[in-house]
Amino acid sequence: MATAMDWLPWSLLLFSLMCETSAFYVPGVAPINFHQNDPVEIKAVKLTSSRTQLPYEYYSLPFCQPSKITYKAENLGEVLRGDRIVNTPFQVLMNSEKKCEVLCSQSNKPVTLTVEQSRLVAERITEDYYVHLIADNLPVATRLELYSNRDSDDKKKEKDVQFEHGYRLGFTDVNKIYLHNHLSFILYYHREDMEEDQEHTYRVVRFEVIPQSIRLEDLKADEKSSCTLPEGTNSSPQEIDPTKENQLYFTYSVHWEESDIKWASRWDTYLTMSDVQIHWFSIINSVVVVFFLSGILSMIIIRTLRKDIANYNKEDDIEDTMEESGWKLVHGDVFRPPQYPMILSSLLGSGIQLFCMILIVIFVAMLGMLSPSSRGALMTTACFLFMFMGVFGGFSAGRLYRTLKGHRWKKGAFCVPFPTMVALLCMWFGISLPLVYLGYYFGFRKQPYDNPVRTNQIPRQIPEQRWYMNRFVGILMAGILPFGAMFIELFFIFSAIWENQFYYLFGFLFLVFIILVVSCSQISIVMVYFQLCAEDYRWWWRNFLVSGGSAFYVLVYAIFYFVNKLDIVEFIPSLLYFGYTALMVLSFWLLTGTIGFYAAYMFVRKIYAAVKID
Repeated sequence: MATAMDWLPWSLLLFSLMCETSAFYVPGVAPINFHQNDPVEIKAVKLTSSRTQLPYEYYSLPFCQPSKITYKAENLGEVLRGDRIVNTPFQVLMNSEKKCEVLCSQSNKPVTLTVEQSRLVAERITEDYYVHLIADNLPVATRLELYSNRDSDDKKKEKDVQFEHGYRLGFTDVNKIYLHNHLSFILYYHREDMEEDQEHTYRVVRFEVIPQSIRLEDLKADEKSSCTLPEGTNSSPQEIDPTKENQLYFTYSVHWEESDIKWASRWDTYLTMSDVQIHWFSIINSVVVVFFLSGILSMIIIRTLRKDIANYNKEDDIEDTMEESGWKLVHGDVFRPPQYPMILSSLLGSGIQLFCMILIVIFVAMLGMLSPSSRGALMTTACFLFMFMGVFGGFSAGRLYRTLKGHRWKKGAFCVPFPTMVALLCMWFGISLPLVYLGYYFGFRKQPYDNPVRTNQIPRQIPEQRWYMNRFVGILMAGILPFGAMFIELFFIFSAIWENQFYYLFGFLFLVFIILVVSCSQISIVMVYFQLCAEDYRWWWRNFLVSGGSAFYVLVYAIFYFVNKLDIVEFIPSLLYFGYTALMVLSFWLLTGTIGFYAAYMFVRKIYAAVKID
């Protein structure tokens, strides 16, 4: 059994990989070179809100529309994310300024929102919806300037610049609702080095917006769709009254700035996280937990277990043997097939399928191949990998099912991918199910696992167990340490899922995943050892349930996150949150339960192979 010192060099290697991947850009994405006055298309993605968790497409609100609406062909990941990328009427030319331009204006007339449209816009504003646009595949961001040292003099105050994804649809003030009807686009370009006789080319490296609310009376528009913005701060915002029709202008301006940022580093602004130190604290915390577990496990193996094996292998008389107690006495029952072997093997097969998918996805993402610049690539890769990993899940489930003396392998194969029914049914029937059947067939035909001891025909009576051997108590005890090793990283994952944040520190995530695997394996071995020492041989189901105990803490944390971090108050968004959370908790339980089960299974086979059985 490997100790903490065995995998320490690998940890250092992973740390170095994490440092290197920050400057690594996604392969296969080619830059677009623009010449002076070339059109830079502004596309809309969707409307999102952390309060409702319900995305809407851009034209679900009465925004100005181009003459022809064209939706981008999307991959599976974009569809599952709720993206509906569509063209917009914004006319932006490379390195060409626009002071003020009116959208969807006919004969210098403002846009009239009907009562129903006004009510819908007001509802979306009160629900804190954000609008997401992209230019050259770069998402729009709102710059937020915060003062980091508030107590010092005004001259010494330093601005802490952060970026908010998208821009707010509007705001409320004193029970009145205002719409951001003017957008000031600020685009940054990098001038590429060219030879003297060639024309300069430009690349877009940042896309910012300053949303403003300007009432109709303060905007002066002419017949050429140009407008004049009010000077200073004397203008009033554009109010949206949901009880009547509202007239307003949709306007925008464009400003270009040259930047030293190169195209390969243009995502650094969006991916920069101000709390990287917290990630390092998470890693250190996780490493301490694993070292603590490794110390306990080493003590058990080196001292207690060696002593047990030495005592059991002594050639004592029969009376002394009868007086022995401990895990050797249950050697004739420890490999007795549990109840419902088909369900157990099917759940473990699903866990293997999840484990293979997660391991490959995180590793590939750590290498920079699933950058946010490739929209939907992460989710698309995860879905297809999960389907194709069904062959490994089926193989492991089939072999374990045969080891547990099962015979109805076809029915068992159908049970393995059942948790994936929430995915697309066509993918399930067309890819996952056939591969699971294929893997289950070969796994069932292969020789079962060779257990080192034979199973008695008559099961041994189990002595009365103490209170701390209760299954629920074991779940609480076994789950706290693996959860403690990864709960800080869980915060960033939840923020990326529920608050539309970018997550790109896959190097940290990969290391945390390895630590989770190690901690689940170690705590599972400790728990099964204590159970066998208590002469309880019914470890199959118990170990699977107990090893997934950290999923219980993930559920508790999800409830805590819902109450303290999100402003969800309505029923449908709450149902959506807890529905998806339940699926994530179930998947996490299958993953950690499978990891712990196989670690304990190998441990049990190892220790019983080391003792002499009469």
